[in-house]
Amino acid sequence: MTAYLGVDLAWGLGSERKPANETGLVAMASDGTITDAGWARGVDTVTTWIAEHLGPRTLIAVDASLVVTNPTGIREAERQVGQRYGRWKVAANPTNLGSAASAGARLLERLTALGVGYVDSTAAMRERTAPAVFECYPYTTLVGVEELGHDDERPRYKRLDTRIPPAEARARRAVAFDELVHRIRTTPLDPPLLLDSHPLTAGLAEPSGVHGPTHKHREDLLDGALCAWTAAFWERHGDGRVQVLGRDPGLPSDPAEPPDEAGRRPVIVAPARPSQRRHLGRLDG
Repeated sequence: MTAYLGVDLAWGLGSERKPANETGLVAMASDGTITDAGWARGVDTVTTWIAEHLGPRTLIAVDASLVVTNPTGIREAERQVGQRYGRWKVAANPTNLGSAASAGARLLERLTALGVGYVDSTAAMRERTAPAVFECYPYTTLVGVEELGHDDERPRYKRLDTRIPPAEARARRAVAFDELVHRIRTTPLDPPLLLDSHPLTAGLAEPSGVHGPTHKHREDLLDGALCAWTAAFWERHGDGRVQVLGRDPGLPSDPAEPPDEAGRRPVIVAPARPSQRRHLGRLDG
């Protein structure tokens, strides 16, 4: 039975004239086998795919803002991404109630109607008795898991480097993507992430080109796999190797960011090295 679902959600809702961007979707068993993978457009289609893969304790990781309560500015969890992972050049896009990128909140509504709970702590994740969903951010996984070897900087497999000519930037991005896939496929990970176990994710090992839409198509699927693996990693290691940003007792709560009406707090679940943790107002290390 599939245990973990990864959803690299397109943040925009789309419209009749302009469909939503693609969402990368990956289902993974507890032994790291990819049991399903693909793409979908729009919250309704994504919800249908998730519903088809739900089990009694399925854990769903979504790369999108699920709980947003701040009227303006940035969520505390997003602020903490920059504070703790900024040395690796990782930051989070700010979201608030005025943001147009609201697909995450819409998806959470749909999943709640299906009986999927929202977990914002390791204790709640461990104690779940039904399917549950949480928010993650693949960049924090890539730099927070030491085995992957990104000790100095995040891999540049997404956005183009604007400091260099576009053609060179596209070529470098392709190389970075291929290097990242190689690392994931060859690094012993606990739990495993077996990209080669499904035809679509196995295809990520093929050499990348520089065509932008094709690259984005592949990137969305890879991020979906990273989301699913983040769920497995959290369940395997708990607070020992993961921190829940936005619920840090060592930092004052943002008074403008209360829980939502259902009592859910805006958090991001992020794998972390010791030096990326903050206790009592200071970073370790």
